[in-house]
Amino acid sequence: MFGLPDISNISLTFMIPLIMAVGAVFLALQAVMSLFSTAQTQRIVNQRLQFKERFESTNEAMIELRKSRGLDEFGNFAMPMQWFNQLVVRSGLPYQPARWFAMSGGAGLVAGFVYLKMVGGILTSGGIVVAIFALAPIIALKMVAGKRMKKLAQQLPDAMQIACRSLEAGHPVATAIALVAREMPDPIGTEFGMAADEVSYGMSLTNAVQRMAERAGDPDIELFAATVRLQEKTGGNLTELLKALASTIRERQTMRLKVRAASSEGRTSAMILTAAPFMVMAAIHLLRPEFYSDVIGKPLIRYSFAGLFTWMFIGNMVMRKMINFKM
Repeated sequence: MFGLPDISNISLTFMIPLIMAVGAVFLALQAVMSLFSTAQTQRIVNQRLQFKERFESTNEAMIELRKSRGLDEFGNFAMPMQWFNQLVVRSGLPYQPARWFAMSGGAGLVAGFVYLKMVGGILTSGGIVVAIFALAPIIALKMVAGKRMKKLAQQLPDAMQIACRSLEAGHPVATAIALVAREMPDPIGTEFGMAADEVSYGMSLTNAVQRMAERAGDPDIELFAATVRLQEKTGGNLTELLKALASTIRERQTMRLKVRAASSEGRTSAMILTAAPFMVMAAIHLLRPEFYSDVIGKPLIRYSFAGLFTWMFIGNMVMRKMINFKM
């Protein structure tokens, strides 16, 4: 009844160059992204050092760096909604709410317009616009913050090794933290640097590392802060403690990689199951535009589509929780 278009007459002399052209475009995009990544790596990678170059005094640089991260001038969480403040700080992004919501509003308008044209329904389209406008910045911040926390966890063992070498050379703990800030790139370089600056301006070491752990939001850095606090109160060989902690963190990271490899099949299945309905609908719409023409205008169908998309989103969140093991 609904036959596919006849592609038997398409010449291979047309298809082969087309496939090669698509492949060339893909490789070109990969090369551009690689060059952009390399250029980013070659730049100054420590945000704190960039601020210190822009301002005359370390105190001014410290205050402006705090404000750019969503903190007040004293380094405290300043927003009424603390969970959102923590999300902003842990993302490491400059605090630019107007830009974030302008981008999410534009994306919401585009998505709502596409839904209105393809499916119909002003109320549903308006709901899509509002949902994307409100939720897109939060989702994006959570993704960026999660990626940054993973990077912090990966850098922490190397940072502790640098601190151990400094302590073995006879330097105090504050000097070891400042050395990590100079030697390590972001994100851990800036976090340790902010702690070093706070100690330089009179804050106790235990409070400085505790605030660093609160900013980072990573359990391994919280463990590092607890180790420093314990050593400050009870004494002991901090170098040996940090070496043992670095070894433990590396073992935990190895276990996380094994768990991630074991759950890769589930993640791939979730991606395929999510993309398949959209790909089929797009193919049907392109090949047979009249396929849905008799029913697409009915309110029941429009609301069914909206409910289907919502249910798929909830299902994906559940599957993500099931396969996203934390250790």
